Amino acid sequence: MTDTTDLISSKLAQAIANPIFPELDSQLRAGRHISLESLDQHAFLMDFQAELEQFYRRYHVELIRAPEGFFYLRPKASTLIARSAMSEMEMLVGKVLCYLYLSPERLAQQGIFSYDEVYEELLNLADEAKLLRAINPRSTGSDVDKAKLIEKVGGALRRLQRIGMIVRVGDQNSKKFVISEAVFRFGADVRTGDDPREAQLRLIRDGEATTPQSLEEVDEEQADENSPEFANEE
Repeated sequence: MTDTTDLISSKLAQAIANPIFPELDSQLRAGRHISLESLDQHAFLMDFQAELEQFYRRYHVELIRAPEGFFYLRPKASTLIARSAMSEMEMLVGKVLCYLYLSPERLAQQGIFSYDEVYEELLNLADEAKLLRAINPRSTGSDVDKAKLIEKVGGALRRLQRIGMIVRVGDQNSKKFVISEAVFRFGADVRTGDDPREAQLRLIRDGEATTPQSLEEVDEEQADENSPEFANEE
């Protein structure tokens, strides 16, 4: 029998043997983003980044450290790890979160936002009538249609929480959270000298038009080529 230590470096073996690794590996494979809020896990990835990049290449995924400092797995076409794509609503809410991250309000509110504030900001930045018609093509702007839109936004926020884009504040039923720098995966490409917040606003408004089909969950075959792909959420 071949000794596995002959096939991997001693530092990679040390990383895999670390008690932090099993849970962290499961989270990364489930599409979670690891930012500075997760101090121990982030420090672990910093210490073993090169070795873990080599480890995940065997599964045809890349361990990425973004310029903002957070880590995530990016699947290749030949990945051996299941992957999924964001729905249009999840992407739109992600873009709004990035806009809020860049806003003066984040500092004024100690970084804490609520579900209601995200919904209100979405209506402020995008066209409410278009959003309602995306949920229901025959929408008349009724309370029922608005309730469905609120439900969709809440569902998008819950998924974004599961993959590390926002971090809940308070008990498990709390609808308050802080925004992680991982939301920059939804950020606009900003040229030197441009205002990042204005660029993000343009990105939201340029992409606000949606169709009923695009608000449904999409699998990897349906994913738009420009949408971010994630390792599969459990």
